[in-house]
Amino acid sequence: MSHGYESGRLDLPFVGICTFGKYPLCLDWDNIQADVAVLGAPFDLGTQWRSGSRSGPRAIREASTLFSFGHAGAYDHEDDAVYLPAETTRIVDIGDADMIHTDTTRSHANIELGVRKILAAGAIPVVLGGDHSINIPCINAFYDQGPIHIVQIDAHLDFVDERHGVKNGHGSPMRRAAEKPYVMGLSQFGIRNVSSTAREGYEDARRMGSDILSVRQIRKLGVDAVLERVPAGSRYYVTIDIDGFDPSIAPGTGTPSHGGFMYYEVLELLAGLAKRGKIVGVDLVEVAREYDPAGVTSILAAQILLNLIGRILDAR
Repeated sequence: MSHGYESGRLDLPFVGICTFGKYPLCLDWDNIQADVAVLGAPFDLGTQWRSGSRSGPRAIREASTLFSFGHAGAYDHEDDAVYLPAETTRIVDIGDADMIHTDTTRSHANIELGVRKILAAGAIPVVLGGDHSINIPCINAFYDQGPIHIVQIDAHLDFVDERHGVKNGHGSPMRRAAEKPYVMGLSQFGIRNVSSTAREGYEDARRMGSDILSVRQIRKLGVDAVLERVPAGSRYYVTIDIDGFDPSIAPGTGTPSHGGFMYYEVLELLAGLAKRGKIVGVDLVEVAREYDPAGVTSILAAQILLNLIGRILDAR
């Protein structure tokens, strides 16, 4: 296998431009040639408490360089597999959707455009939020892509219909998704504690096709039993709110909630999902650098995304 550092440059993680994983930058959205395209969505006008997730895409990109040492892929000795092999991995970073300050509608439209350009190129969109409202334009972009099943990792149900006329905040994306005729169901994992959604929201979610499990319920069932509840052979869209993880490992977020997932619990779920069906889109949201003094949340986000991308491409 060839290694990047055999080209004459060592190119350590702290050297060079901070694209995601130090993969090539492609700013021509009409010429995306890749299997996976990463898009930044630095929008946090949908937050209801403390903002800051607009810093998420930059923070995740910087953290992702930690995993770009130029090896010929990522060898996993537990699986005896090489993920993201250099010879065959085609990932590009297409930069950020443009944000229009104070204008949710136009900002969301720009995010949707980016995702649609990725889909038109036949690539898998991986979107870096931003608050969880950015999932709304991401799911909108799939309107002509065929049926999808949404798998959500989150502390909160995010099933609020409307409050004071607000229908597209970060408490509403799963409600907006469930309303789509091409969304065939939702698996909402990690939901716990004091939630953003009232009882009627849970009742609506179940009526509209949601399977809701808390962290404690998932630990009691086990990963294999949880995966059995997800429709097999489906096309999955995965949305990961970083507050689904416990704040002991993910403090850098606007609405931390104790009692969350540990790293391997989520990785094993996602790895199993990649084998159970076809993952066609991903977003990871709510990373806020301002509350992440040691950078551990950004590293967690980058690590889980790179591992997930590796397993998606390996399953193909």
